Amino acid sequence: MFKRTATAFAVTAAAGLVLAGCSSADEDTTDESTAGATAGTETEAGGDISLAVFNGWDESLATSLLWENILEGKGYNVELEYADPAVVFQGVADGDYDVVTDVWLPLTHADYIESFGDDMIELGAWFDSAALTIAVNADAPVDSLAELPDFVDDMNARIVGIEPGAGLTTATENAIEAYGLSDYEFLTSSTPAMLSELDTATSNGENIIVTLWEPHWAYGAYDIKNLEDPEGILGEAEEIVTYARTDFDTDFPEVAEWIGNFTMEADVLYSLENELNGADSADYESIVADWVAANQEWVDSLTA
Repeated sequence: MFKRTATAFAVTAAAGLVLAGCSSADEDTTDESTAGATAGTETEAGGDISLAVFNGWDESLATSLLWENILEGKGYNVELEYADPAVVFQGVADGDYDVVTDVWLPLTHADYIESFGDDMIELGAWFDSAALTIAVNADAPVDSLAELPDFVDDMNARIVGIEPGAGLTTATENAIEAYGLSDYEFLTSSTPAMLSELDTATSNGENIIVTLWEPHWAYGAYDIKNLEDPEGILGEAEEIVTYARTDFDTDFPEVAEWIGNFTMEADVLYSLENELNGADSADYESIVADWVAANQEWVDSLTA
């Protein structure tokens, strides 16, 4: 079931259309006023739906491309709109975008929900164990952040991070202070640079520490493990929630219910992300189509 922000609601429009159709068949008449009332909704050739995608967020891209494939197969016209989170939240609140699948709660995107939540509706959570992490190669001699001070040389005395302004970077700085990791050099540049370092180190059998987050395709591509965080500095696991513009559930009740009931296990998500990783955007459609065909039973269950 999906819900408005802090307010539950029920979907009755679809049932009403079914009843109206039965009545028309029984009476062998056409009610022009009823036909007019449904014009422009999902019953008329599907309708146009825009999915907002966070730039650089792999799970945002993967889930949006998946739903683009599913909805277009059901007769909808779907457009993906790429933007940074601040632009996306403003756009959904203003009604410029219909749906965003990648809202992290209760912490990461809390400020955006505080600012725009009254002008959006919450459809449902599809992932319940999202987390900021610090990871190492699976055969590294450490299992916890608390152990790192004793393995500075073994771990090459550095932590490879992502963008300087990222929330994960701030959380890592807090962890460095909390666990006494000042002997490590904390390198920040970009997510692609961090992943390149991870790829090189794992390929060469070298120890490496990187800042990451779950879900991320790297967990399916590399043999890595998260370091335990006994002090809870990186925060608790979060949910990834789908939000939509106000009245989306009224305009597209069936789609709102499908997406509201949507869930995706990590291994399924990683398999799709790994297919998309490094691909040209021009190939996304065919990649997702092939992935859907290989996972057809599961995909069909999302709209059953």
